[in-house]
Amino acid sequence: MKVYNTLTKQKEEFKPLREGEVRMYVCGPTVYDYTHLGHARTYIAFDVIRRYLEHKGYTVLMVMNFTDIDDKIIRRAQETGEDPKELAEKFLKYFLEDMKALKVKPADIYPRVTEHIEDIIDFVKKLEEKGYAYEGSDGVYFEVQRFRDYGKLSGIKLEELRKGARVEPGEGKRNPEDFALWKKAKPGEPKWDSPWGEGRPGWHIECSTMSTKYLGEQFDIHGGGNDLIFPHHENEIAQTEACTGKEWVRYWLHTGFVMVKGEKMSKSLGNFVTIRELLQRYSPEVIRFFVLQKHYRSPLDYTEEGIQHAKNNLEKLYNTIENIRIALEKAEIPFKWSKEEFELYEVIREAKRKFYEAMDDDFNTAEAMKPIFEVANAVNKYLAKVEKPKESVLRKALEFFKMVGEVFGIFEEYFKETKETKEEELIELLIQVRAELRKQKNYALADKIRAELRELGIQLEDTPQGTIWKRINV
Repeated sequence: MKVYNTLTKQKEEFKPLREGEVRMYVCGPTVYDYTHLGHARTYIAFDVIRRYLEHKGYTVLMVMNFTDIDDKIIRRAQETGEDPKELAEKFLKYFLEDMKALKVKPADIYPRVTEHIEDIIDFVKKLEEKGYAYEGSDGVYFEVQRFRDYGKLSGIKLEELRKGARVEPGEGKRNPEDFALWKKAKPGEPKWDSPWGEGRPGWHIECSTMSTKYLGEQFDIHGGGNDLIFPHHENEIAQTEACTGKEWVRYWLHTGFVMVKGEKMSKSLGNFVTIRELLQRYSPEVIRFFVLQKHYRSPLDYTEEGIQHAKNNLEKLYNTIENIRIALEKAEIPFKWSKEEFELYEVIREAKRKFYEAMDDDFNTAEAMKPIFEVANAVNKYLAKVEKPKESVLRKALEFFKMVGEVFGIFEEYFKETKETKEEELIELLIQVRAELRKQKNYALADKIRAELRELGIQLEDTPQGTIWKRINV
């Protein structure tokens, strides 16, 4: 398996630091507004990367942070008259709801900045002790020129940074390229005690602190959007490697921008569409499918036609899976295969090879899509050609779609709703019907539902909080 490393600007063989384990950090959101498609593209991409690594047998430890105190949060709170903490909490909750709706698997740990202030202070103190940080009139700064490898991720040169740059009036930094580690409190802003007076963390220091706390001083993958390469990730590298003296991250992965009419989708340009808006028009799987039609590093053009095209393609695949389901009801257990079964088997076998080959090549979902449609076309041709389809070859096709679904986070309607889940849904429905019958004082029918369920091993219990059910031995 090879991944493109932003640090080295080339594809490299993927070798995690610990055999069989991948430790992975993805920069999470600054929670001051709703999640838009540009953000979601990154989190869907890293969700699929994580799913594929797990599919390949790795144990993945994934950390994603929440920036719940920041200039943007403070400004938005001032605009709306809300408390910054309450505003951040509200949008953090919305973000998690959006990710759940999009079938993005939760991170193992979601550290928040406000819960790691002491850790951040300790990190800044270490940088100060090592001579990389200094206190200015308005905060503590990292002295960029002290870190010799500055610019190794983005390729930016220190001289370029200094061209036309200057220290603004009121800033306490020595050089224009230096960046804040700790900001001294301004009137009306949230603040915490520190050795440098009351204040709050700078943006860059939080990710260095929280990632090393939970993943160690060295880990495998650090990810985020292209817009984070500079200055955020560049500054993270400088302060972390200055603090630990070790090479910090083995592989840096970055997603391409979502584009709208040639411009990056962003809140500042006002050309964004929120996930909540999209989910009113399209299913979560359509959004995921739309995103995955492009390689994660490539720009993704957002148009309604593009999403509709993804919807149509996904429906074709669903129709194929449904055709297999129907065909399995009348399929034969075979004593032999004809030419048609062998032909379909070969397409499935080759498609699986191509799928893995594409995903092993820097998680190329765009290429991995092609063999999925090859199998769909072959299945439909097979079913149109044969009178009595063979069960074994159809199950191989179904297993292929199930594997794709697990990696891409699609087809859940078919492969994740088990018989037990359907049974539970039916019980809940009967409980609702019984409650309605009791409101109508039709106690005889309500009691009959309860008695019949008991015969089936389901005990209903009426509590002040509502009716609950339990499985019992009958």
